[in-house]
Amino acid sequence: MENEIRIWLADIKKAISEINQFLPAEKNFLLFQKDLKTIRAVERNLEIIGEAINRILKVEPAIQITHARRIVDTRNRIIHGYDTVSEDIIWAIVIRELPNLELEIEALLK
Repeated sequence: MENEIRIWLADIKKAISEINQFLPAEKNFLLFQKDLKTIRAVERNLEIIGEAINRILKVEPAIQITHARRIVDTRNRIIHGYDTVSEDIIWAIVIRELPNLELEIEALLK
């Protein structure tokens, strides 16, 4: 694996870690929804994850990251269609998808 891919994978891992640190301890959507700073911090880290995966796909299109294209599309939607992204979509991604992505990234880094 190329060194720059390892760097981008590490960036993804760090962004996921930051998202987990920002979330309310009890993973309560209502608390999340009321905290604009946390919402924006999570969105920013999702942008980083999407950009890193986009770069990885350009160098190694065959890399095994589940829903890689959807992750990049989500990044684009957050950046370019920011007014169409709701807190419940962000929450669903973080709660349902990030744990699996984290496991995949850790496996790729080994």
